[in-house]
Amino acid sequence: METIRVSIVEDITDIREGVRFVLNQTEGFVCVSAHGSAEEAVVELLKQKPDVVVMDINLPGMNGIECIKKIKPQLPRTQFIMFTIYEDSEQVFEALAAGASGYLLKKAPLHKIVEALRELHEGGSPMSAGIARKVVATFQPRPAGQSLTVREKEIVDYLAKGLLYKEIADKTSISINTVRQHIHNIYEKLHVQNRTEALNKLYGGH
Repeated sequence: METIRVSIVEDITDIREGVRFVLNQTEGFVCVSAHGSAEEAVVELLKQKPDVVVMDINLPGMNGIECIKKIKPQLPRTQFIMFTIYEDSEQVFEALAAGASGYLLKKAPLHKIVEALRELHEGGSPMSAGIARKVVATFQPRPAGQSLTVREKEIVDYLAKGLLYKEIADKTSISINTVRQHIHNIYEKLHVQNRTEALNKLYGGH
């Protein structure tokens, strides 16, 4: 099983170390670095080139959104997920526009955080229905979806609502592996790599 290399950027020591500890105890994950500021992270992340970065939005000095804008172009393969105390839709939306692929609430149970990181690495975009709707609302329908089957369109609708693969499996009464296969087919048909690109292709960016 491939090991997902994660870096954490979070100024609160207890939270940062808690997430680091859980990741290092979880099969399939390793925390390669943890940083208390964006300024420190900018230098180290370019050296580490992690698969996933858990990025706090509200950091002292440079904030998480500015940090992503600075390093995302140099780390195109790295996925960024925002870490936030509350669902401030404007901030989260700005972070997604800057290149983040989803976000986590700090109050989420640690196993949920791990699950979301695994899904992110597989091409998902963990986000709540409210934020997903906001993202979709900035797009207009496009003809790209015409090649999708009825089942694939149904799954895209669930993706647009921010559901995790397991939740889609539950709602459609199919296995999580079948969901993954459908999503793989959807991405292939649309020539995209992840949920955000798929929604962009289907609903069209301004």
